[in-house]
Amino acid sequence: MQLFRFGAPGREHPAVVVPDGRRLDCRAFGTDWGPEFFATGGLTRLSLWLDRVQATLPPVPASARIGPCIARPGKLVCIGLNYRDHARETKAQLPAEPVVFFKSTTAVCGPDDDLVIPKGSHKTDWEVELAVVIGRTCRHVPEAQALAHVAGYCLHNDYSEREYQLERLGQWVKGKSCDTFAPLGPVFVPALQVRDPQALRLWLEVDGRRRQDSSTAEMVFGVAFLVSYLSRFFTLEPGDVISTGTPAGVGLGCNPPEFLQPGAVVTLGIDGLGQQRQRAVAFEGGA
Repeated sequence: MQLFRFGAPGREHPAVVVPDGRRLDCRAFGTDWGPEFFATGGLTRLSLWLDRVQATLPPVPASARIGPCIARPGKLVCIGLNYRDHARETKAQLPAEPVVFFKSTTAVCGPDDDLVIPKGSHKTDWEVELAVVIGRTCRHVPEAQALAHVAGYCLHNDYSEREYQLERLGQWVKGKSCDTFAPLGPVFVPALQVRDPQALRLWLEVDGRRRQDSSTAEMVFGVAFLVSYLSRFFTLEPGDVISTGTPAGVGLGCNPPEFLQPGAVVTLGIDGLGQQRQRAVAFEGGA
């Protein structure tokens, strides 16, 4: 079973992909795939409910827009410089502790929605990442117990505006939080279906050219450590998302640096978690 959401932006409906590949509308379940769902044993309840009613559920239309695979999380916590090769390409020293920043949850969007290049941006960059969804409240969780608090995983493209992030002073959040900068999905995969989160291949292409191709084995700090570490400083709640960093191959690391322009097409994926496709478009709107 994999979870996803479909429908117009802001009005998505819960759905699942069952083992035979059918996509089923789960509005009748009564709860969206958000913080309340994860906090109340939703995955177990959903599995039992599907056993009873699966044959009666309507299919999701093939033409339906796919939204972010979980409803807006309470927190979107990100980890910087967490791949050895990425630290080298950006000429950064490997961190002694995780580099932690937050990304505004208003950046969350669907996996195939357009990437809107911010007004005045010249340095919008790509970053394929493994995202971890918390399933149980975490406070000072030992590393050995941390994975028991993970509900599952999904794909995230941690888009970054490098000028805003690195040249405009202050914290990184300014360069990370523009609208459409956090596509999640297409599916949420329960943790029991991911044998080892540290053995997943992840990749990204820009206009058909492979730019990132690595494995989560290259992380400086693994998933279990990150969950434990973060829980020392603030409470992680069900439905919160941790984005675990990106490998080498970002535009900032090119010589000379390369950034996205309107019309570019970005595709990316992680083994077992599906693929995304975003088309870059220019900002259109008011001041």
